[in-house]
Amino acid sequence: MLWFPVDRTSSKALTSQVYDQLRQRILSNELIEGAKLPSSRELASQVGVSRNVVLEAYDRLLAEGYLEVRPQSGTYVAAGSFFPSAAGEFHRGGAPAGLPSSNPRGGIDFRAAHPAADYFPRVVWGRLAKEVCMHTPEQAFGYSGAEGTAELRHVLARYLSQARGVRCRPDQIVVTSGATQALHLITELFSSKDKPARIAVEDPVTDEMRTIFAYAGASLLPIPVDDKGIRTDALSLEDRPDLVFVLPSHQFPLGGTLPIQRRIQLIEFARHADCFIIEDDYDSEFTYEGVPVHSLQGLDPERVIYVGTFSKILSPALRIGYAVLPDRFIERYRTLKWFADRHTPTLEQLILSRFMEEGYFDRHIRRMRKIYRKRREALVSALRLHLPEARILGQSAGMHLVVELPDVQFTEALMTRIQAAGVHVYAVEHYALVKGNHERQIVMGYGGLTPEVIQEGVARLAEAIRAGV
Repeated sequence: MLWFPVDRTSSKALTSQVYDQLRQRILSNELIEGAKLPSSRELASQVGVSRNVVLEAYDRLLAEGYLEVRPQSGTYVAAGSFFPSAAGEFHRGGAPAGLPSSNPRGGIDFRAAHPAADYFPRVVWGRLAKEVCMHTPEQAFGYSGAEGTAELRHVLARYLSQARGVRCRPDQIVVTSGATQALHLITELFSSKDKPARIAVEDPVTDEMRTIFAYAGASLLPIPVDDKGIRTDALSLEDRPDLVFVLPSHQFPLGGTLPIQRRIQLIEFARHADCFIIEDDYDSEFTYEGVPVHSLQGLDPERVIYVGTFSKILSPALRIGYAVLPDRFIERYRTLKWFADRHTPTLEQLILSRFMEEGYFDRHIRRMRKIYRKRREALVSALRLHLPEARILGQSAGMHLVVELPDVQFTEALMTRIQAAGVHVYAVEHYALVKGNHERQIVMGYGGLTPEVIQEGVARLAEAIRAGV
């Protein structure tokens, strides 16, 4: 079977995409000399294009000498078409220019938290960017306050109140360069030279968060997680953490949503321990079953520091996040932000505030929720077909889910075999501080993959697992 992705949203014609993919494989010797190609009808079916598209691509490759037709036999890769000196280049470079790559390393990458970049609202964003540049007063082109523009903070306060139940004033919001900076600054806020911050973190948790906290000098206290989120019964007053880090809307990686009982228990713990909670409202916009649960911050605004980002909703390229702070921390946090990078780029903030104020943000979320729902359904359906014994966790929200296979251990050898099949999945065990509890689970993200690519990826995954068990 010969399969590769095509991008129907690209400005490049489908014929050119098919031609480029085949040419790359011939030059890199993936399609070796003398290899027989599928018939035009077969390849069209496998790739998901019309037969005429494949016929045109074949004709072009025939004309250029890459292919030859053998009467009564079929179409073959012509002798002498392998270009040895270029092979390494093609392997390293991934997909040719203009074509999407599911993964820069090659293959189908089920990495979590990758949004559908092909649906970024370029036209609207570009128009707003032009209007901001043309009509914004000159003062906006100078330095602005470390806390962010007033326009964005006012719009954010309104949105967070309506959509997430966050209780805050605009002056409690500090705009940051993504959630990464917001979390790093919070760690600095609670650290000193003599006493690094002690942070209780969900275990397992995204390795990015662990790295951010550790880089800022914090010591980490792992707290176990189940299918409902952090196990509040495992928190101990004897540990005396400064902070408790949670992802209550859609825990990463296990995908649970923290129920109200545990939210109350968590806040009660923070009050008794005199510590604070960092609420990373990860994936809260994308809920597919029931209604989104309101923020933890809304239950106790003076005990919870709320962190959000636009990287997953719009694009990581924006680098815009924010922290909502209790009153006692506002001035100190602004100072830390000022010394970090002075302020987050002003023009992007103004474009984003217009994007939200004029209703495009809400429309974009509704659109993306439908797209991610279809991609989630494609992944669940493919798993049910190819791995019917799988238990699926955390599928009710977000852009990823967890697959648990009762008779499979995702060892390094098996993960290598899966990767060799052209698929990249991620062992939950990789995200765990305490090892040995999640060896039968993998994380599969679907936000950045089309349903067709998802189905092909799961088929390859299942084949690799069966070959390795």
